[in-house]
Amino acid sequence: MTCHSTSAEQSAVVPELGTCYLVFVQIIARRTLKLFWQKHPQAETPLRVWYALVDRASWTTPADVKRQFGATVDFVADNRLVFDISGNKYRLVVHVSSRFRRVLVKFIGTHADYDRIDPEAV
Repeated sequence: MTCHSTSAEQSAVVPELGTCYLVFVQIIARRTLKLFWQKHPQAETPLRVWYALVDRASWTTPADVKRQFGATVDFVADNRLVFDISGNKYRLVVHVSSRFRRVLVKFIGTHADYDRIDPEAV
């Protein structure tokens, strides 16, 4: 069965049922990103691009994330991912819950700020 969707939607097939349903990734919290780019205006465009890509993502495995972001993403414990933003000027740490299709922003900062935290504990 084939699913059809608009560019702002992701569709998936439930094999057991043979039906389509819409799948959205919920990113919590965009406000955290916005507050950061208000202090660091040069981060706004790269963070908006990251947000748009993740908002439309349909990851089911870590390999899907790696395929999309390549060397700009690293995996740490507790389902946390570290994204290099804007040529590694900034670091973004998120927690991914595949089951609930949620991405929770845990930390955004400069590379120097990131060096002072434990990405597994933030």
